[in-house]
Amino acid sequence: MSLLPYFVRKKIMRLEQGALLMGFCFCATMAGAEATQQTPPATDDGAIPQAMKGEDFEALLTNSPFTRSLGFSDSMILTGLAHIDDDVFATLFDTKTMESHVVSKTANTKGWQLVGVGGNAAIMQTWSVKIQIAGGEVISIRYQQPPKKTVRVASGGSGPGGSSGGNSPPLSSSQVEEAKNAAVNYKEGFTSDGYPKAPPPEMVAKLSRLSVSQREDINRQMLGLRNQGLGMDERRKIYENLVERSSQGGR
Repeated sequence: MSLLPYFVRKKIMRLEQGALLMGFCFCATMAGAEATQQTPPATDDGAIPQAMKGEDFEALLTNSPFTRSLGFSDSMILTGLAHIDDDVFATLFDTKTMESHVVSKTANTKGWQLVGVGGNAAIMQTWSVKIQIAGGEVISIRYQQPPKKTVRVASGGSGPGGSSGGNSPPLSSSQVEEAKNAAVNYKEGFTSDGYPKAPPPEMVAKLSRLSVSQREDINRQMLGLRNQGLGMDERRKIYENLVERSSQGGR
């Protein structure tokens, strides 16, 4: 190398230095590219699935699809059926809200309508009804024993009884007597007409146009519905309907 002219040796040294610099730059570029590939993006651009977090499952833990009610009929049970003239009244009980509802072939305020009745009339355990709810869906509901605290059974021992206007147990002797007395003293009202006190004047006027036997028959039916656990609001609606129909000669 010493025999080469000075300017040749200097040129060779510059070429070697340039090659080393290019190699260093190449290695640095490759290392940077690799680091870029391994470093996750600072923000999620939606293209790569992200890991699930614990809070993503909070909704399922608090409202599991395996334990929540999935339909109208899950909390609703049939507690009674009453046949009054050509009409059938079904008493439903919502075990979730602890409320009673009466359904007939005429849609109630909730839009529920009775469209079918099944089972042996003499065996309440076989009863079932088909209810059309708002929107047109038809739901089947079967009889179940209602919770004890919702059943209001009139006091008094069993006696000769009489017709209660439906499939409820026979009236006790004291209830039969109450139906007769209330038919005579109709202005005072009685325990099963659905009114907290005496009936309003317009109802008294309608009752005055009925015979004593008509009023007594209605009273028996209302006492039977009370024995089935029907609430005051439901009894009042049925009572007013029966009186209205009777006053128009519907009986």
